[in-house]
Amino acid sequence: MCGIAGLLNLDQQPASPVLVRAMTDALAHRGPDGDGIYTDGALGFGHRRLAIIDLSPGGRQPMLTQDGRYAITYNGELYNFQELRAELQAQGCRFQSRSDTEVLLQAWATWGPAALGRFNGMFAFALWDAKERRLYLARDRYGIKPLYYRRNGNVLLFGSEAKALLAHPAGSAALDLPALMEYMTFQNFFTDRTLFKDVCLLQPGCYMAVDLARGGSQVERYWDYDFREPDAPHADEAEYAEELDRLFCQAVSRQLISDVDVASYLSGGIDSGSITAVAAGQLSNLRTFTLGFDLNSASGIELGMDERREAEHMSYLFKTEQYEMVLKAGDMERCMPRLVRHLEEPRVGQSYPNFYAAQLASKFVKVVLAGSGGDELFGGYPWRYYRAVVNDDFDHYVDKYYAFWQRLVPNSLLQPMFAPVASEVKGVWTRDIFRDVFHRHADQLTRPEDYVNHSLYFEAKTFLHGLLVVEDKISMAHGLESRVPFLDNDLVDFAMRLPLSMKLGQLGEVVRLNENEPGAKTAKYFEKTRDGKLLLRKVMRRHVPEIISDGEKKGFSAPDASWFRGESIDYVKRVLGDKRARIYDYLDHSMVWRMVSEHLEGHQNRRLLIWSLLYLEQWCGTFLSGAAEQQAGDR
Repeated sequence: MCGIAGLLNLDQQPASPVLVRAMTDALAHRGPDGDGIYTDGALGFGHRRLAIIDLSPGGRQPMLTQDGRYAITYNGELYNFQELRAELQAQGCRFQSRSDTEVLLQAWATWGPAALGRFNGMFAFALWDAKERRLYLARDRYGIKPLYYRRNGNVLLFGSEAKALLAHPAGSAALDLPALMEYMTFQNFFTDRTLFKDVCLLQPGCYMAVDLARGGSQVERYWDYDFREPDAPHADEAEYAEELDRLFCQAVSRQLISDVDVASYLSGGIDSGSITAVAAGQLSNLRTFTLGFDLNSASGIELGMDERREAEHMSYLFKTEQYEMVLKAGDMERCMPRLVRHLEEPRVGQSYPNFYAAQLASKFVKVVLAGSGGDELFGGYPWRYYRAVVNDDFDHYVDKYYAFWQRLVPNSLLQPMFAPVASEVKGVWTRDIFRDVFHRHADQLTRPEDYVNHSLYFEAKTFLHGLLVVEDKISMAHGLESRVPFLDNDLVDFAMRLPLSMKLGQLGEVVRLNENEPGAKTAKYFEKTRDGKLLLRKVMRRHVPEIISDGEKKGFSAPDASWFRGESIDYVKRVLGDKRARIYDYLDHSMVWRMVSEHLEGHQNRRLLIWSLLYLEQWCGTFLSGAAEQQAGDR
């Protein structure tokens, strides 16, 4: 696990080691165990090392093949590297280290881009073919590890974080206004845009090839999700359950491979609880980490947000070494400058609790297991999928699901919200951005199951991806590697072919409800249903108490709706009530404050919007360094 950075001078001027070093130093937090620089003519690679597998000097990067043709700077872990190593040795390859980096490098030298389909793990890497003068940038199937790139004139910059690109003289920061509109609709980015103008995020399951000798570049997709209802179940439920249990235990076991201690997050839910149970059965004295919340000023549904009691019970059952931290109102404000500097681009949810969780874990270990992916693979959000299961056609489905996914500002208010920069965002159509997530889809969707599988695809591509980007940035801010066992290739392949009836049990009832226009009764049903993850829950009863496996789905979130109206109200008013705030160079102050006031007065719950606005104001102050004021003056 590491940080990577680099550049390619497209005019073939020699790469400056000094500039590569500056880019690499911007990522020092990602790799406190060492660094390295490599240049070859126009190409420069930088690396910061967090030593997890093969702690010896043999694992240092950038790494070259023995013949010097290929060089790599790599961030990630291949959990099947030992199997790949044996296969490559059988073909005559020799290895000088025990690292998975060398296995990846030799695999590419042997199989080329086809090697990507063989990798089971998380990765982002840059690989240089010195003979062909060709650069490859690649990212894992699911987007667990990020990789940013930017072309400025005759230089292509790339790195694990945008700040590495900004460290280059050609990489000054400016706000991407179309991306801001995208974010203010979805609280996420569905395209490859980021808040930084001209900085793109290579999409999951893709690689880019840049041909320096001949000129030109192209991005190829080598993998994509494919949730599909089988024509007929291939086995009965008992056989599916046995296979799920086998694959889940195998996935956790694979991700325990390490030359340093491995720990686990432990919430009160089924996903992290099951991972902890399996890991604790294989590791002695497993450490676990739980984050709780002070609920003295919380109310309503937020009173159930603290899961320490459930986590403590599971820690007792699994005999783990348990550590806890409790967040209070004010902790968001306290960490916001550090959070924004490390997270860079905001994505789904209020991510500052994750920042504190990673900070806690990093005091004890370098590697932690997380439960991300279980909901997206096995249908953990039924109240979302059920919003669009009866439709006339695909575009009707898009309209209904798009309406549901406007998380911050509804479509009708977007143009007035962006009035200060109307001319610069007039060509942005967020519905088209939403629809384009489905870069392929069946022309004829005939069953409710087809639409739910499209929703599972959509959420894996967008919501899960956002969670993974946040998880990487927040963990690596503390020199911590976060692993996600649910995103094991074999387990994902199984989940995508699992009959929907083994994920959702009330689809038929919802279809009947949808025969009428959604009303109060339907909306209440969506909010209260505990459907979802049916087979996963049954199987995980083997690992966690039934009260956990059958428990209601809870998100990992602080009681900010209450805190914004109470103990943090002065913070909200001070930042968002100030007409001189930087965000009002781009957003209409009166409209923003009207929406914020509706929350403060208890009329609406706009906690996600308030969080996003607070974050964006800090972002402007952190990265633009006066650029916002200059842009406003230019207009």
